[in-house]
Amino acid sequence: MKQLSEELFAAAAKRCLCGLQSAREFKEFQYQTRTSWSRERRVVGKAEVTAEGSNPRFVVSSLPASGFKDDPDSEKRFGPAALYEQLYCQRGNMENVLKQQVLDLQADRMSTHHLASNQLRLWLGTLAYLLLERMRALGLSGTELARATAGTIRLKLLKVAAVVTVSVRRVYIQICSAFPLQNAFRICQERLMNLPQDCG
Repeated sequence: MKQLSEELFAAAAKRCLCGLQSAREFKEFQYQTRTSWSRERRVVGKAEVTAEGSNPRFVVSSLPASGFKDDPDSEKRFGPAALYEQLYCQRGNMENVLKQQVLDLQADRMSTHHLASNQLRLWLGTLAYLLLERMRALGLSGTELARATAGTIRLKLLKVAAVVTVSVRRVYIQICSAFPLQNAFRICQERLMNLPQDCG
């Protein structure tokens, strides 16, 4: 495995020296450990060379390299590059989304001894994430919070000190003029106000 890794890095480094900012090389092979694995397994190796240095990754997969018989496109989807970039990396993105729900929105808090109330709390945490995600996608695109996590949006855009005055006809919200993200707040508010009202 070490020899293969060195070969991959040599190929990636060669491409990087030709003027590219970064270069990736993929290779798949069969590998078996000496004691812990009962059989050979398919391994996809990625060698990436960037300005910061080398970045090796190895992914063990049970998905067949030749694809499935009933799915003609599966050979492309389970090739070495696609397996790493579309399946393995997307799994990491999904874990980051779960982490936002758990850490930023306390979706994992089970405060009571009753299953139904704990389930409701989990649903509310999921709904809160979906609302923040739509707000980020529809209201904050192109702003400094376009790629922010749910916790960052909560902290910097929603948990803001304001004076609220309620009259007979209106609710006035006055935010401090020194609020650093007032431009992003204004853009988001205008975009959300202009969304179609028909939800059906």
